[in-house]
Amino acid sequence: MALTDRERVGHLLRRFGFGASEAEIDYYVKDGWKGAVEKLLNPEGVDEQIEFPVESMENDKGNIQVQQVAGWWIGWMLMTRRPLVHKMASFWHNHFATSGDKVTQPYLMAAQNEIFLTKGLGKFEDLLMETSKDPAMLIWLDGQLNIKGRANENFAREIMELFTLGVGNYTEQDIQEASRAFTGWSFTRNNNGRKGRAQYAFKAPLHDTGMKSVLGKTGNLTGENVISHICTMPRTAEFLTEKIWKWFVSDNPTPATLKPFAKAFFDSGLDVKVLLRTIMLSEEFYSPKVVRRLIKNPLDFTVSTLRAMGIGENIRTRLTAETENDKKRGALGPAQGAYITSKAMGMWILFPPDVSGWKPGENWITSATMVERIQWANKLMGLGNARGAAAGNLKYPVYNLLAADPTTFGVAKKLCSIYDAPLEGAKLAKLAEAAEKEMAGQGLTPQNANKVAASVMKLIFGSPEFQFC
Repeated sequence: MALTDRERVGHLLRRFGFGASEAEIDYYVKDGWKGAVEKLLNPEGVDEQIEFPVESMENDKGNIQVQQVAGWWIGWMLMTRRPLVHKMASFWHNHFATSGDKVTQPYLMAAQNEIFLTKGLGKFEDLLMETSKDPAMLIWLDGQLNIKGRANENFAREIMELFTLGVGNYTEQDIQEASRAFTGWSFTRNNNGRKGRAQYAFKAPLHDTGMKSVLGKTGNLTGENVISHICTMPRTAEFLTEKIWKWFVSDNPTPATLKPFAKAFFDSGLDVKVLLRTIMLSEEFYSPKVVRRLIKNPLDFTVSTLRAMGIGENIRTRLTAETENDKKRGALGPAQGAYITSKAMGMWILFPPDVSGWKPGENWITSATMVERIQWANKLMGLGNARGAAAGNLKYPVYNLLAADPTTFGVAKKLCSIYDAPLEGAKLAKLAEAAEKEMAGQGLTPQNANKVAASVMKLIFGSPEFQFC
């Protein structure tokens, strides 16, 4: 059966956003699903209507931690009206996989995140060039240690293996020669006197000016020459198309499936927006083998449930009203809860496990992470073992959301609708039974609503259907 416009928009927002509240779907579906595609792809036309720089996370001594940068970013994911910008940034964070474990300086991690947010929907060459010169990346892959006569191969290897070409599409000599091209790339501290910042600096005396041959191109190559050359290679388009497809569309694409998308991407000069539009407008993207067949990563799981409840707008309202940093940080309790829980589910934002990032798909589901997914219901309703939002315990006042139809089936249906859970028939009846058991003959009241909701939500969050987006 063909999907309706509303179903297509819901699918779009699950994959290229962080889910959506019912009101958001109403907004995006007004101009049809193709109009929704354009709204997502043209975020510059949407005013965020709020200023919330990372400096807002500083304490009274002007200090900030990397974990607070992560909480700040998740706060933006919750309240943004430009969801694709942040969803694509989460992909690039995984693609370039820089970790605060080695780059211990929060403002450097925030600056790299800003690159992903501002360049993530543009030309890949621009994104790759800026990320390669980013101080966080230079620290992460030892770029500042790469000097004439003692070339360090870390970055040259990863740019080919993980960022552009993939294993088997270059030689060891290509890596050795490319590493010479990147010599002299470094950074300087205290950019304009701002605390904890740094900026790219090319140190000419440390650069190898000799002849080099990289991937068939020969000359006195610079790092910029190597990056530009790699971005003209069809294999780069193929590699990136496959990786983006696996993150946003499905786990096991065939070469034949990917071929027209990679061609469109290559022909555009590696314009990321062109690739995404081609995917979003394709019938392949809306086929039964794709819709609700991709396992949610922890961000999709936690952030989407919070956005579905309208919590992002609540954060936005509080931030607009507050002027003091400590109160702004307090408004981010739900973001902190999502951060802590996502970490427990296997996705520690700004701390990817290694240079290759997180592995999507079935790797997200283990016995331990399933327990966390189920227990997320208790945390949302304030029933977690630990106390307070800082521990991931949120206590959302759910009664008003359920009061319109306080019957057991009404509660079950409303929660399924809020969380976009495709549960019907006997499974819906099981949810209603859980609500009835918790009501204990007293009906739904403000006093028991959170416990009733949590009992239903645990069944929703633990259901096989809910693990897919």
